[in-house]
Amino acid sequence: MEENETLLSEAKKDADAAETSRALYEVKMTYLGRTGKISALLQKMKDAAKEDRPALGKKINDLRMKLEAHFEALEEKIKQRELEYKLKHERIDVTMPGKRKREGVLHPVTRVKNELIDVFAGMGFEIYEGPEIENEYYNFTALNTPADHPARDMQDTFYVTDEFLLRTQTSAAQIRVMEKKKPPIKILSPGRVFRSDDDATHSPMFHQMEGLVVDKGITLCDLQGMLDEFARSVFSDSSKTRLRPSYFPFTEPSVEVDVSCASCGGKGCSLCKGTGWIEVLGAGMVNRRVLENCGVDPDVYTGFAFGMGIERIAMLKYGINNIKLLTENDVRFLEQFKD
Repeated sequence: MEENETLLSEAKKDADAAETSRALYEVKMTYLGRTGKISALLQKMKDAAKEDRPALGKKINDLRMKLEAHFEALEEKIKQRELEYKLKHERIDVTMPGKRKREGVLHPVTRVKNELIDVFAGMGFEIYEGPEIENEYYNFTALNTPADHPARDMQDTFYVTDEFLLRTQTSAAQIRVMEKKKPPIKILSPGRVFRSDDDATHSPMFHQMEGLVVDKGITLCDLQGMLDEFARSVFSDSSKTRLRPSYFPFTEPSVEVDVSCASCGGKGCSLCKGTGWIEVLGAGMVNRRVLENCGVDPDVYTGFAFGMGIERIAMLKYGINNIKLLTENDVRFLEQFKD
């Protein structure tokens, strides 16, 4: 009985000394927890005489109830005191100006890529992205690139092994699609490509977007009609395109595609070097050999393909004069492309 009174006095003294909710909780567990001192008292009852156990049990339960009531009262006081402290020290002056958060913006290359996908998806193109590490067959051979073509040399292409390389063009994805899918085919292949080239207008890693259409009765007129729609959507409503003869191993005939200068409206300025036209991409009718390599009958089906550098389109669209600005990640430069 004396031990009960001593325990009650000690518990109240320790509880009154607690200054925080956490400290009070730890004191409470010391006395009322599963392995606390009250539980230890109950364990001692087995050593008492049988006739004394009921009285002892009642006294210990009374002690527990007194302690629980004391802790409950203290918890309310401490919680109120902590709340008052928070209200005093953590209050917010709503009249003060708020802190502005800097909003991120899409990279100009990403913006142009998304815009191009929207334009061509609206014309029925499906999106297909091939692997960035290709073998020579898909990157060169199947695209009718001769074995002695300079593009195959190590000074122009990044080889991983003798057979595998970092793709130099997304045209390789077109071969993979034509091998697996029968015409009609209408796909767009965006992605990163790699070439050993580095100056103000070229980068060792850049983004390309190539398109392919294969079906019965496809002509060069279909290509130009589609490119006219592309130019009007990306540059301006008055933009026009023109085709100039060129050469690519995987197309025949091949053309370079120019767009009328959006800056001067085709009158001639420093951007278009006085010509009124700006070269934007290469295109042409898919070479018969490429179709044959993919198991497509060139006497039944024809098609056109085109490819453009996304960085080049971004530079023309936004007046960027150095491609390195697109990879330096200077926040001051990128912030200029907010909507």
